[in-house]
Amino acid sequence: MKSKFLLMLASLVFFLNACSKDENETVETLETPVANAPKDVNDHGFKAKWNYVSYSKSYLLDVSTDENFTSILPNYNAKTVTDLNEVVVGLTGGTQYYYRVRAKNETQISDYSNVISVVTTGSSGIPEDPTFLKVKVNKLANPFFVGMAIKASQLTSGSPYDVILKNEFSSISAEYEMKMDQISTASGVYNWTVADKIVAYGNANNINVHGHALVWHNAVPQWLKDFSGTDAEFAAEVKKYITDVVTHYAGKVKSWDVVNEAVDDSGAMRNTIFLQRMGPNYVKDCFQWARNAAVAAGDASLLLFYNDYATSTNTAKQDKVFGLLDDLKTAKVIDGVGFQMHNTYLSPTKAQIEADLNKAVAKGLKIHVSELDIQVNQFNDISTFTNERRLAQKAKYKEMVQLYNALPAANKYALTIWGMRDNESWIPFSTELNHPGNDWPLLYDSNFAVKSSHTGFLEGLH
Repeated sequence: MKSKFLLMLASLVFFLNACSKDENETVETLETPVANAPKDVNDHGFKAKWNYVSYSKSYLLDVSTDENFTSILPNYNAKTVTDLNEVVVGLTGGTQYYYRVRAKNETQISDYSNVISVVTTGSSGIPEDPTFLKVKVNKLANPFFVGMAIKASQLTSGSPYDVILKNEFSSISAEYEMKMDQISTASGVYNWTVADKIVAYGNANNINVHGHALVWHNAVPQWLKDFSGTDAEFAAEVKKYITDVVTHYAGKVKSWDVVNEAVDDSGAMRNTIFLQRMGPNYVKDCFQWARNAAVAAGDASLLLFYNDYATSTNTAKQDKVFGLLDDLKTAKVIDGVGFQMHNTYLSPTKAQIEADLNKAVAKGLKIHVSELDIQVNQFNDISTFTNERRLAQKAKYKEMVQLYNALPAANKYALTIWGMRDNESWIPFSTELNHPGNDWPLLYDSNFAVKSSHTGFLEGLH
């Protein structure tokens, strides 16, 4: 009896050991890991990342300068890593690298993961497309103006600004120096010096001049803010200013933003001094005065635009703006609409931008993407311009240009970039945006070198 019991016990132990061995063999079968996009890309390295593999005890990382891994870096040839990421260092700026990973459990090693490509930041390596923007645009079947916001101080002959403007751009807008508080010093008294310099530069170099802007609540001269006359007399002052400016630049400025940002973010008319003193029809009045002045000056072809921001993402504001445009169309005093497009690399979406533009197309309006820049650091989560943000910005510029270029020829006017160099952009210094830190939103870096965003613009024209 005792022998039978021992035999049964031995059999049970053998069975349990066999089951345990089978389970261990199953447990130790490693799946192939999945490598993820890199993080923290800089001039000399990046963080390689991958997904967790069950039962793995470590990972083997390869980094190479070619996608076939025939030239694996000495320190990254099956480097053992126990985490799900590894900071790769000691690399060359502006260079293409590739990485892959395997999972390991003692003697068992998985298959290779997918291969991830990454380009370190820096000036060497893959060059950007140097083609001049307006040269490529002018070869399109339906070309449009390529614009740049400028300051008069940048227009010195032979300066880097001057060279780039003449080579790349076919339109200019004054960033601030053609607004009311810059030109009007008292009732009927004007300082034309700076604005004249901008207009003369455009005219002398066969560059279109877009006037920005006749009426804006943030550019009211102090004398008009303090005006003590009646509301009718206040309106007469605004009419006189619009008439005199349009007349002064008749035949020299081809288009004007007549009213800028008349609708607030709630979808109501912005409570400005113009609304308070001139009433709810003030926008239409301003457009009518501008139209009348142009016709009287023999400049009936002058194009008049309404300009505003955030209509792609703010439905209430979009509805109000397009209602306003309907009224101006009915009065036959408007030609086009300016979409500022101070966008980010995440927003608006392609569908939101396309829907916004198409609403203007449906109304038969010319479209000016009037103040384009694309932020990449709106959350202040990067301290340097990372490779992933560079590529995301490039893709967003490409998307915007593709959408604009796809518009019907009759609706195209201009696509204007709001500034030349990153370090001179208004964005990091804007109290209106309350931007938390540095940013790199434009087509050129601080050394006037074209960025990937410039290449993205060109790619959007294909």
